[in-house]
Amino acid sequence: MPPAFRRAVEALRAARLRPEIEVDPTRPPQRLAPHAYAVEAAVVDGEDDLADGRLVLLHDPDGHEAWKGTFRLVTLVRAELEPEMAADPLLPEVCWSWLTGALESRGLAYGEAGGTVTMAGSHYFGALADRRPATQIEIRASWTPGSRGLGGVPDTGAHLSARCGLLCQIAGLPPVAADPAAGTTGTVTGAGIVSLPQRRGPQQA
Repeated sequence: MPPAFRRAVEALRAARLRPEIEVDPTRPPQRLAPHAYAVEAAVVDGEDDLADGRLVLLHDPDGHEAWKGTFRLVTLVRAELEPEMAADPLLPEVCWSWLTGALESRGLAYGEAGGTVTMAGSHYFGALADRRPATQIEIRASWTPGSRGLGGVPDTGAHLSARCGLLCQIAGLPPVAADPAAGTTGTVTGAGIVSLPQRRGPQQA
């Protein structure tokens, strides 16, 4: 394992996150890069997962032309929405802005960002007809993290925290303000903050 990749992984493992977030390592995808590390994260309320997904750290010591760097972060976020929120035609743009805004609010440099926001509706019939219609939203994104004085190694812990901020927003939790120096958070009470309402039940398999 290259030293730069090892430090990036250690920063992920040391990240301080909101107490509602549960993070576990998982098997990373193969053949995307010479070195990869992945974690699964979920916003948990009792026995319910309000939103979940994963973050994958990729590293190619020789650099990657499409990344324009040696590191790449890939994320997946999923949640179930209330029907009235799913009807908002601006919701995909809002969700994408939450991701970029979470990075920028922490002063994190990034480049070559791209992704998709997908919504899918489910209607139930027959023996399942008593279930209410459901809409799932899925955000897939990737970006090249910039280094922050760590010998060319990005602050992956801060990027994980930003990604988990998106996870909490889409789960409907109240936003918090982070103090990177102190490693603490506090509830945001100012105007202009928009979050989705908490959905009704756990994430469906």
